[in-house]
Amino acid sequence: MLVLSRKTNQSIMIGRDTRVMVVGVDRDQVKLGIEAPRHVPVHRFEVYEEIQRSNESILKLDADRD
Repeated sequence: MLVLSRKTNQSIMIGRDTRVMVVGVDRDQVKLGIEAPRHVPVHRFEVYEEIQRSNESILKLDADRD
């Protein structure tokens, strides 16, 4: 894991077209702004995990039907 320190209004680039900017810091909460192409999905990790579980369930149901 790469760990970087950034201050408010500073950003990092991921590849050529995804920018992550620190837009605010308040106590134990960091607010990030993400600029990415429309075709790149951006989710909170909890949401991503739920999508993955849902997709796995659908695949399992399809496999059970065959």
